[in-house]
Amino acid sequence: MPVKNRFAEMQDEITAWRRHLHENPELLFDTHETSAFVAEKLKEFGCDEVVEGIGRTGVVGVIRGRKNDSGKVIGLRADMDALPIEEATGAPYASKVKGKMHACGHDGHTAMLLGAAKYLAETRNFDGTAVVIFQPAEEGGGGGREMVDDGLMERFGIEEVYGMHNMPGLPAGQFAIRPGAFFASADEFEIEIEGKGGHAAMPQTTIDSTLAASHVVIALQSIASRNLDPVKQLVVSVTSFETDSKAHNVIPQKVTLRGTVRTLDPAVRDMAEKRLKEIAEHTAAAFGATARVNYMRGYPIMVNSEEQTQFAAEVAEKVAGACNPAPLIMGGEDFAFMLEARPGAYILVGNGDTAMVHHPKYDFNDEAIPAGCSWWAEVVESRMPVG
Repeated sequence: MPVKNRFAEMQDEITAWRRHLHENPELLFDTHETSAFVAEKLKEFGCDEVVEGIGRTGVVGVIRGRKNDSGKVIGLRADMDALPIEEATGAPYASKVKGKMHACGHDGHTAMLLGAAKYLAETRNFDGTAVVIFQPAEEGGGGGREMVDDGLMERFGIEEVYGMHNMPGLPAGQFAIRPGAFFASADEFEIEIEGKGGHAAMPQTTIDSTLAASHVVIALQSIASRNLDPVKQLVVSVTSFETDSKAHNVIPQKVTLRGTVRTLDPAVRDMAEKRLKEIAEHTAAAFGATARVNYMRGYPIMVNSEEQTQFAAEVAEKVAGACNPAPLIMGGEDFAFMLEARPGAYILVGNGDTAMVHHPKYDFNDEAIPAGCSWWAEVVESRMPVG
């Protein structure tokens, strides 16, 4: 395919961008240097418009095709932020910033979309407008929501939006996708259990918050095992158990539990929130303690539109010769906010046999660059063909 050949020629240049970004990771909305790098490149490529500051530190580039008879506008989105992880890859381009690294491949996503933008600005072989979207704060900050709330879709007239993420374990340059619910909602909870503290040698004078909290941890697992239809998906994980005393001979007054709830069904999400509160409060009460629950809804379920998913898969077949069915993923993805605002699809591109994302030894596979860039460009050229 010509597009693929062009990106093979550009691979060294795009790899250099990627490794520069990898050396200089930034977190959440604090992507000032990354955003400036992206904006500078888009201007250098000759984009018709480059707008900074959408969704705080997001960057948007507008590329108009050689014709605009169709009036169509397609959005392409990449995320830019890194993770608060100490890198352990030993790569010559490893992170220069202590405690921060691109452990999820957003450096690769940004570089691939920059490569596609350069190509599209050079060739303009499409009828309509391509809008390249570089988003901050995917890793927990809700940057996708911020950009949508900042008028992204309306301001640029975006009608459809497409996203991509790398996937370790899938052969480099191969693709996988599925229609409908794809990535899970990602909610968080904090439960404060209060009893009556006292001396560990005289438990009869106390209301043991540690004991009550331990039973709450166990009881919460009944939501998935006994309240949920077994053919549906739900994860309830307690990830932190913290007492307000570290002494060996003190029964603490308070215990704080923290964790996450993931599901792929809005009704299951509602049920899980309701049952989590009921179980925590009533289990604590059975031991004479009280439970205060703070349930925080995070990223919504990410749902791929049927028509756009089929189209995205057809483009992947053009680029790679095939498109694999993707598994359901219980991780969260804030591209969900963009897919709530407009129809579109999110696809996985293979990263080969590498460490999993969010691991200190993870690294984006630069061999995936030509396929990823080609998919972006072909989405625009196939969805808005000339003539």
